[in-house]
Amino acid sequence: MVNRSSSQYKTTFFPKFLSRKRSPFLFTLLILFAFAFSIFVFLFYTRNSFDAEEAQPFWFKEPQSEQKVDQLVQIPDKQLWDAPFSYGLHPCIKPTARYKASRDSNHYITVRSNGGLNQMRTGIADMVAVARIMNATLVIPQLDKRSFWHDSSIFSDIFDELHFIETLRRDVQIVEELPKLLEKSPRARKHFTSWSSVGYYEEMTQLWKEYQVIHVAKSDSRLANNDLPLDVQRLRCRALYQALRFAPPIESLGKKLVERLRSSGGRYIALHLRYEKDMLSFTGCTYGLTDQESEELRIMRESTSHWKVKKINSTEQREAGFCPLTPKEVGIFLQALGYPPSTLIYIAAGDIYGGNIHLSELSSRFPNIVFKETLATREELMPFANHASQTAALDYIISIESDVFVPSHSGNMARAVEGHRRFLGHHKTISPDRKGLVEIFDMLETGRLEESSLSPLVQRMHKNRQGAPRKRKGPLPGIKGRGRFRTEEPFYENPYPECICTPKRHIE
Repeated sequence: MVNRSSSQYKTTFFPKFLSRKRSPFLFTLLILFAFAFSIFVFLFYTRNSFDAEEAQPFWFKEPQSEQKVDQLVQIPDKQLWDAPFSYGLHPCIKPTARYKASRDSNHYITVRSNGGLNQMRTGIADMVAVARIMNATLVIPQLDKRSFWHDSSIFSDIFDELHFIETLRRDVQIVEELPKLLEKSPRARKHFTSWSSVGYYEEMTQLWKEYQVIHVAKSDSRLANNDLPLDVQRLRCRALYQALRFAPPIESLGKKLVERLRSSGGRYIALHLRYEKDMLSFTGCTYGLTDQESEELRIMRESTSHWKVKKINSTEQREAGFCPLTPKEVGIFLQALGYPPSTLIYIAAGDIYGGNIHLSELSSRFPNIVFKETLATREELMPFANHASQTAALDYIISIESDVFVPSHSGNMARAVEGHRRFLGHHKTISPDRKGLVEIFDMLETGRLEESSLSPLVQRMHKNRQGAPRKRKGPLPGIKGRGRFRTEEPFYENPYPECICTPKRHIE
């Protein structure tokens, strides 16, 4: 027998083997070797295909089986309902050590607030800060009575006027009305430029040389979102989150309705279902509507003089994510996130366009739907009848107190509620990615995707859209001039970091 080294054995094994008589043992060994080698080759090449699959856009990746989808839909309650981890962040709206109390002033600013409830609220908060910058006395603002809702409410019908004045007494002087001597005096009537800086308003103080009263025709978005002094930003937060408390009758009924929701279901979703006639007409969104309904919305848009854009391509609007989700789309969305059919949902909205015909596409999936009209008695709601801003305030209170808030469109209320919930502790707010969802919904509509395969796609898409702490987003890249301000995340949608601090800044 010849003694072979290991290296010599490796190079001469196969020729020698072939020249000798094949034994059963060696034959078995060869088969095992070939099988192991084939497994290695298979794993090597399929690894590349797995990597390629991960690189595909996530909405094209379908689960392996319906059983897997069922397991993903069974989301733990903690994941469905708990607020995101807040890292110890907390509200911080006290003035800094450099802040000085307001000074006496014989100059006055009068304001006509414009828009719906939340557009007026944020606008009033801006005007408080503007009055401080210009060292002026603020007259209690007039509310918009000419908007779509034609609400005749005055300030004290919606807000606690005395609380408003008292809470801000160190910041700015506020009076109920102009002194009698100034009622007929000349006034500077101004449309202050949107998203303006402190420097702009300091220049406007030149008007005091000729006038004692400045009348501001519009109040919304009059201050910049960013690059303002810290004390100005915190004053805006004090005005909005502390001073602008709702009138006692609204606060009282709002708390009662929250208690009734808690007693009937424990936890609830507040759904701002912005599927109302004015919104659909303004945005030109007609997906899922009949020809007759679409024409009705077109006529309304054409006849509303202050809506500047008249001709709108509904398909382009929807594909760009500018349309509110339909009731059916909201139902599919919530179901895909894992919420069970028994979930209690409060609809924070006015009249849903098309009534039960369209609403049934949501209630067929989630039958436990309630409105303020079903929670409150007729007698309780009677004082607020025909006052849209007051009933919207009830919706606001219930939305702030909800376990989960979901807006179907990013309008003024959606932004204000999200910002307030962030301020209070980053309560769970799920912001639908409407553009991404439209792609998925269209795949469902055309049969390219089964609804049973939807859940993991939607959950992954919205993993980071649930109200977790983050700094406010700046303007979109590539946009120059004043147009960039329009692309910024509004201050009141996310008042972090100026009004929300880390534990290290607790002393401020």
